[in-house]
Amino acid sequence: MSSDTSDVPTLREALQRPCKHRDMALALEPMPNYRNTPGGPNDTPISFWAAWNLEDRPRRIALLLDDCQEEYRPYAGEILPNLEKILGAFRAARSAHDGVCIAWSAWSRRFDDGISNAMDRWYGPRGLRPDTPENAAYVFTGAAGLEPLAEIAPTQAERDAGWFYHGKHLDMFWTFDETGASYLDEKLKAHAIDTIVIVGLWTDECVLSTAYAGNSRGYDVVVVGDAVDTATDNQKIALTVANSTVAKVLTTDEVVQYMETGFVPGTPGAVKGTRFPDGRKEG
Repeated sequence: MSSDTSDVPTLREALQRPCKHRDMALALEPMPNYRNTPGGPNDTPISFWAAWNLEDRPRRIALLLDDCQEEYRPYAGEILPNLEKILGAFRAARSAHDGVCIAWSAWSRRFDDGISNAMDRWYGPRGLRPDTPENAAYVFTGAAGLEPLAEIAPTQAERDAGWFYHGKHLDMFWTFDETGASYLDEKLKAHAIDTIVIVGLWTDECVLSTAYAGNSRGYDVVVVGDAVDTATDNQKIALTVANSTVAKVLTTDEVVQYMETGFVPGTPGAVKGTRFPDGRKEG
């Protein structure tokens, strides 16, 4: 691939060219979801937030329960009632509308799982004391720790349909089927999902990683701020980063109200394509 950038136009030049995927008049208007601070280079520091609201358009939407498993029950106590509310709202919507999905993941790294990757090197080889473990890279309570929290567990029918699965990486999308495709992405694409709502554990690791991955794959991303939690002191930082880069951070009440009164199911393929990994539409 050539690294020559001599033909890259300036912004002013680019704006003169036709662009079938952009409303150029709208693109030239000031951004309502942007704030800057005069004084720095290009008026930095700057801040952004999502330009869209859930109610702006019909949607095909999925709830992702990220590693809501028994091993993490000590960290889920405060958010568990909100997880139950959100799951109930999604199940009710799924029973009444097309285009609603629910997926559960479980973190399943084990000391004897036969792989050693960058996460092992980052955390290091120490801290594996069985009574007071420190190393966050592994599950310590065995198979029981991988089961979803009983209050929000998938039904047998949901399990049989493949909506609960194990992953060994932070990102929920980074689990692959036998063809090498993302297991979760393929499940969501089969239902033409274009919006994901993430809840669960841990905010600064799996939740944030999944939010970035979902955005890169073309999904509108919601993180429910009072339905995620973490064992570290990064909760507020993680939510701030998510809300200012790739996701819209909402409350449980806002999401439940939307699913109960504001959700309108969208037409498959109206917003997000399925052929390309980044979700772009063809044509």
